[in-house]
Amino acid sequence: MAGEDLAARIGDVLAVDPDEFREGAAADAEVLLEELEDGAFDNPQAIVGFEYEFYATDAETTALRRVPRRLLELIGFEKELGLHNAEMTTSPQPLNADGLRAQEAEVKARLRTALDVTGSERMRLVSDGMWTIPPEGERARDYLTDSVERTVETPDGERHVRVATNMSDSARYHAMANTDRAQAAGMRIDAPHVTLEADTVMPESLITSIQPHYQVPHAADLPAYFTYALRIAGPLLALGANSPFFPPDCYDEAAPEAILRDGWMENRISVFETVLNHPAAGAGKVRFPRDLETVEEAVRRIAEDDVLVPMPVDGGERFDDRFPHFRRKHGTFWRWVRPVFDGATRSAANARIEFRPIPAQPTVRDSIAFQAAFAGLLESLTRLEHPVRELDWERARENFYAAMREGLDADLTWITNDGEETTDRERIYEDLLAHAEGGLANRGLSDEEVATYLYPLRRRARRGVSPAAWKRAAVRRRLDEGADFEAAIYGMQRRYVERQRETLLDGSFADWIGE
Repeated sequence: MAGEDLAARIGDVLAVDPDEFREGAAADAEVLLEELEDGAFDNPQAIVGFEYEFYATDAETTALRRVPRRLLELIGFEKELGLHNAEMTTSPQPLNADGLRAQEAEVKARLRTALDVTGSERMRLVSDGMWTIPPEGERARDYLTDSVERTVETPDGERHVRVATNMSDSARYHAMANTDRAQAAGMRIDAPHVTLEADTVMPESLITSIQPHYQVPHAADLPAYFTYALRIAGPLLALGANSPFFPPDCYDEAAPEAILRDGWMENRISVFETVLNHPAAGAGKVRFPRDLETVEEAVRRIAEDDVLVPMPVDGGERFDDRFPHFRRKHGTFWRWVRPVFDGATRSAANARIEFRPIPAQPTVRDSIAFQAAFAGLLESLTRLEHPVRELDWERARENFYAAMREGLDADLTWITNDGEETTDRERIYEDLLAHAEGGLANRGLSDEEVATYLYPLRRRARRGVSPAAWKRAAVRRRLDEGADFEAAIYGMQRRYVERQRETLLDGSFADWIGE
């Protein structure tokens, strides 16, 4: 019965007329622009928020586990793409000392409870960029590609739809695999020594992330903040890289040495792009976005973005129900940095920047460090009109994909506070983190508080070690000791979870460096 209900809901999504949906989004954009002009999206101060994704494993074996839906409801987490995923969203807080403390306290309080509850089910939530050990007795390839065909009734008659076996029951996710071919997702993975084809977007469930949000005080200034967000994306991604390996059975026939030599440090980026971007789709929906000139341009980009899944739209009494097609459209507006316009009430309406490059991190403190650094940088760089805004967009984009491939060993280009262009890693992070400090200090944080928040990132920059580098070193060590490739990957992953168990709530990745 549940499968029939899901198939029916997929049919309802597929029955939505794409042209009517586009027209609705265009009309909604005009409503939104009027509200922007009236100041509805302006606020007295910057606000921060956070999304934090996890995957579940067996508490003893570290094998991937499916999370019962009742358990998600019990711990107050939201479902994500895969049945093994769980997501936490924090309450927005002002960007000040109390606000950041509240963000960290909320994450810890809710996560501690979730760990207690899932532990009673012999399960553990893991904060990581990509899982590598499949469910007990299953192959990762099979878990990611298993699907069944269902039959639904549509206005045009009977239709067969493809449903992923291990995907959450969101009709939107499943509908992506059943759109017209010209609008379809890529449904594949293409990375060094990894090629995987699927009938659904389920392979995206390999990856998990953290997503800090920064709500700008004045909506009209969003393009300036956006410019800086794009310039810091590459350097912050290099610091945060945490997905250098796929599950072993996902690799093609290749020697471990070739995989280590050719593999990328942050495969999460390529997974998201190749699973959701069709090879013939040009730039694709998932991409590094271009600079914005005006807030109106930000609105129109979302409204005019290619329609992949035109979702049904229902009325409502919320403020943002005044532009319901636009809200739906934003759900598939995939950019690594993206503007967001929403709010349940007019007083809560906000314009913010969602920063999506960073994978889930080894500990809560590391995750909050990225939230603090991102917010501090947007606060400081924009206020001081830092010269890195003059870095060519093409160079900023190259930085991003170089960081994806090479992590902290990438050749990045930065413009320092004195206007000098540099590729020196020490100078880049000295300038970057100094301005993150300045932004936080300007919001009232003490020197001690600032140092505490940013220490995990300073430690990575000084030692040149990201979580991805730690994982590669752990696999290399096991291979040198005679383990085969699968055993080396599994051994690394179990050690990662073991160290996380010791430090997730009260330590940081800095405690792992040098072990």
